[in-house]
Amino acid sequence: MIKRSDKKLFYGVPNGDGEITFARAKYFTEASVSKNPGEYTRQYIDESEERTDVVRYSPSISYAFDEYKGDPVIEDIIKISDGELLGLDAQRELVQVDFSSPVDNGFKAVKRTFAVIADSEGGSADAYTYGGTFKAVSKKTVGVATIVTPVDGDADNVETIEFTEGE
Repeated sequence: MIKRSDKKLFYGVPNGDGEITFARAKYFTEASVSKNPGEYTRQYIDESEERTDVVRYSPSISYAFDEYKGDPVIEDIIKISDGELLGLDAQRELVQVDFSSPVDNGFKAVKRTFAVIADSEGGSADAYTYGGTFKAVSKKTVGVATIVTPVDGDADNVETIEFTEGE
């Protein structure tokens, strides 16, 4: 059985110098993927059944998290939400890393650019929460994630990764 915690989400936090650091999305209470397939359905006159083909995918990830100070991922999403950022200013690269699938130099990973669609905030009486959806704006790129920090880290304590395209 693969544990949910074996598949971790890393969020591309932009640095002031234009570089991106892929930091682990901690304190998230939800990060569920929906494939959102597009279908082409038709009925040919010489057949008694309809035919349906999948013609595209528009993946999204619904998210929710508890607000914590000092976390770069949370602070960036809140900046997008509270600032009501639009267009390219609200797009980030995300990497889904499968720590149950090691490869020679790291772990199987998929990177894609998403629009950060902030939807809600407030939540429960116990913690201040934010929620929304990451919606795909690019094709996926398959690659390998290597742990950057902590050095010699493992799936349980990884903070940042580096993504390399290719399998």
